Amino acid sequence: MATKRIECYLDCVSPYSYFAFIFLSQNSSLLESHGIDLEFIPVFLGGINVGTGNKPPGSLPAKAAYTHDLKRAKRYFGLSFQTPSFFPILSLRPQRCLIYTKANYPREAYYALWQACFETFWEDHLDLADKAHMRTAVAKAFSKSEDVEAVLASADYVAVKKQLNENTEHAFKDLGAFGAPWHFVFDAEGKGEPFFGSDRYHYIWEYLGLPHCGMELLPPGSVSHERPRL
Repeated sequence: MATKRIECYLDCVSPYSYFAFIFLSQNSSLLESHGIDLEFIPVFLGGINVGTGNKPPGSLPAKAAYTHDLKRAKRYFGLSFQTPSFFPILSLRPQRCLIYTKANYPREAYYALWQACFETFWEDHLDLADKAHMRTAVAKAFSKSEDVEAVLASADYVAVKKQLNENTEHAFKDLGAFGAPWHFVFDAEGKGEPFFGSDRYHYIWEYLGLPHCGMELLPPGSVSHERPRL
């Protein structure tokens, strides 16, 4: 029997990736209690868009007009940020720093840097493509100056750049990704299926055979149910 797992492909330039990160992080202990492995994987959303021919919402009038969906999502996930005036950014620097951190530091530090990148960009409105602003984000996650400098420097490493490219190409060439967050979920038989967006967790829980009430994941031993209708 294979280990059930969720691979979540994220880019900090995506607000819906922010929602996915918050939601899955909040449920990480509960997922662990169900024996589910959770992995956040950095990708370059710009590369996915180019590779698939997709376009960001701001470049298509119909998508750009659908701003109320973002407002709804922020309310649901308990966030209140405003979109920066300079959105979108070239997110290569933060995504590369995340690649390096994932490979060289404990999970807690890796999660902390994801949180710092999302907060620094979406809430503090600092462009993480700028090394000075990226330093601000990294310093939120690491207290030691040597770690801050190591993570910042990693954005220029050939091996780190290569890994981000490989992650990105794997996501859209092998897993069918056309945006972020992109989840690829494996069941107990090792069979994987994709799930796109930050509002598909009830489908993911069902696919994994986990007890749930809508999007809410329930503890082991619970029975899935729907909330009573008024």
